[in-house]
Amino acid sequence: MHVAAKRAERLVNLVIALLGTRQYVSAARIRDTVPGYEPDDGTERADEAFKRMFERDKAELREIGVPLETGRTSAFDTEDGYRIARAEYELPEITLTGEEAAAVGLALRLWQSAQLAGAAQSALVKLRAAGIEVDQTRGIQIQPRLDAGEPAFEPCYAAARDRRELAFDYRRPDAEQASRRRVQPWGVVAWHGRWYLVGHDLDRQAPRVFRLSRVTGTPRASGPEGAFQPPADLDLAAVVARQEAREEHLVVVRARPGTAIGLRRHAEPLGPADDGDDRLQVRTTEPWALADELASYGPDVLVEAPRLVRDAVVARLTRLAAMAEPA
Repeated sequence: MHVAAKRAERLVNLVIALLGTRQYVSAARIRDTVPGYEPDDGTERADEAFKRMFERDKAELREIGVPLETGRTSAFDTEDGYRIARAEYELPEITLTGEEAAAVGLALRLWQSAQLAGAAQSALVKLRAAGIEVDQTRGIQIQPRLDAGEPAFEPCYAAARDRRELAFDYRRPDAEQASRRRVQPWGVVAWHGRWYLVGHDLDRQAPRVFRLSRVTGTPRASGPEGAFQPPADLDLAAVVARQEAREEHLVVVRARPGTAIGLRRHAEPLGPADDGDDRLQVRTTEPWALADELASYGPDVLVEAPRLVRDAVVARLTRLAAMAEPA
C-alpha cells in the first residue's frame, strides 16, 4: 500500500479508537491497539520509530482541527494519555438539500473498505479488553462495506458523472469472446455485493445493465461532457434488480449420491462425475435464493459453475462457519 494511504488509514483508526472512549489512553496502549504503528520488539530503534510516527500523527490531527486532549484519567496514572473531545469533534445538526444528500450518499458508498473497518473495530476491542472503558452507547458503528475495487469502476463512474459516451469490451457468461459496447452511461450502482453500470446501449438502442466484473480491459470515454441526460425518474438499483430478475442462470453442481433430494426435484441430471458424484444442472432467475438452498446442503453439494453462484455459496458457508466458532 502507498505510504500516504497507510498514514491516512492509521490516522482514521486512531481517531475512531480515541472517539470510542472517555478515558485517556496512554501512548503505549495506543501503540498496542491501533494498527499501523511500529510494534514493540524491545529495541530502541522500534521505540524511536514509534515516537516519531506518533508525534507526527498528533501534530497532523491537531492541524486539521481534531480536538486531541492530553491528560490523566486518575491520580494513579503515571503518564499522560490521549482522548478526543467528542463534544467539540461532532458536527451540529446539518440540513441538506435533496441533491446534497444524494452526493453524500454516493460518497458514503465510495468510502467502503472492509479492511479499514475491521482494523478500527479491532482497536476498540483491544482497548476494551485492556480495561479501557469504551462508550457503547455513543461509539462509532463501523460496518464493512463493498470495496469499490473493480478495475472498471473509476472510468465508468467518471464517464457517468461527466455525461460522456463510453466504449468497452464486455463478455457475457454465455459467450466465448467479449463484444464491443458503446454506451451512454447513466450511473454506477452496487447491488447484492457487485458493481453495475446502467446506461443506454447505442448499438441496441435500449437501456442495458453491465456488471463491471465482466468488463475486460479499460473503458474509454469519448466526446464532450454533458452530451446526454439520464431519465429524470431514474432509479439505478431498481433497473439492476429488474434486469437480474429476468436473467436466467444455468448452474451446474455435483451432489453426492442419495443426497440433496429437494434439489434433484427441479434439476436436470447430466450424468456421473469422475469421482462418482452426480452432476446436475439447475435453471434459475434467482441465483441468490438458489445459493441459500445450495449452502443448506453443506458438503453434499459442490457448485461447478458459474463462479457467481459458487462465490455466493462459499460466502454463506464462511459466515456460518464463523458463527459456529467458539467466542
